[in-house]
Amino acid sequence: MSTLSELVWADWIWFPEGYGWADLKDNDGKVYPKWQDLWACIPIAFCFMIIRKVFERTVAIPLASLLGVKDKQQISAPSNPILESYYCSTSKQPTQSSIESLCKQTDCSVRQVQRWFRQRRNQDRPSKVKKFQEASWRFTFYLFAFFAGLAVLVDKPWFQDVQLIWEDFPRMPLLPSQYWYYMIELGFYLSLVFSVASDVKRKDFKEQLVHHAATILLLSFSWLVNYIRAGTLVLLVHDASDYLLESAKMFSYADWKKTCNLIFTLFAAFFFVTRLIILPFWIIHSTLVLPLGRYSTFPTFYFFNGLMLVLQALHIFWAILILRMVIKFLPGNDIVEDERSDKEEMESEDDSVKPKLREKPKNGHTQNGFSPLNNNHRRRQ
Repeated sequence: MSTLSELVWADWIWFPEGYGWADLKDNDGKVYPKWQDLWACIPIAFCFMIIRKVFERTVAIPLASLLGVKDKQQISAPSNPILESYYCSTSKQPTQSSIESLCKQTDCSVRQVQRWFRQRRNQDRPSKVKKFQEASWRFTFYLFAFFAGLAVLVDKPWFQDVQLIWEDFPRMPLLPSQYWYYMIELGFYLSLVFSVASDVKRKDFKEQLVHHAATILLLSFSWLVNYIRAGTLVLLVHDASDYLLESAKMFSYADWKKTCNLIFTLFAAFFFVTRLIILPFWIIHSTLVLPLGRYSTFPTFYFFNGLMLVLQALHIFWAILILRMVIKFLPGNDIVEDERSDKEEMESEDDSVKPKLREKPKNGHTQNGFSPLNNNHRRRQ
């Protein structure tokens, strides 16, 4: 184990040639980041989860009521153990052959089975108020984080000139403001992972998980090897547009169409500038290209920049979704709909009444709930 530990923490893996962990030992009143500091983000994550629950009940719900966010009354699917068992254990979207098999087991028509599954799926979809609670919580955090990040970075020389993020590397002292900025952001993203089971699941659920995991790994790794200057810039770029997206969602759930469209337009502009221009051409360029002329490459250099490229690939994926939404709402001035949302399936006219499962006929067979015409009796003239 001792040999394995020495190999894992070998200087040549984590630092360029001529540098090592000895350079990050505190001296002359200067403090440097240590891996033990990362444990602080776990209690911060649990604090965020508690604060979120309190916020959603005391702030988000009254705010939703004030803005006129109302849940649509849904028709509950009638009780049917056979269909419920298939829905929970097999599939929420049965195939045509499965529907025919279920019809025989339940003595229901095809239309009734399809209607039951549609209503059952709608029951599982999150309500507007729940979506509003989640969006308002994230809006509050991202807004706070963005302005806190500005306060931390605005007077730093590498904020104006990204080439300075490598000045005196790795012997760059840790500032208290950087410590708290990092720990709070790490704690928040960790809390999102802890609450993923209860959060609203969207179409890009897997991409969101990859994003959270990449962000946590990126922040943790950059803390270990003192890439903190680059890490703070990455955090600020992300927070610059996220609060606009969450506020657009809030007004979308409240059906404030014009306000939603205006904010979403601002968000799209900020997103494209920060995620598709500033991040790749300034920050990633400074972490991937600039060090090559100053230091020799090392394994974790590729790991760090690999995570940066994963984030950039996700940004391109989301940029395509955003572009699709912009194209949809601009011509008709309709409200912006989140392409990642799982939309509610609409009921047809005859589905507005709660359906009854078909009973066995007492006098002969029935077709779609109606007795067949007796061909032996003709209408009298």
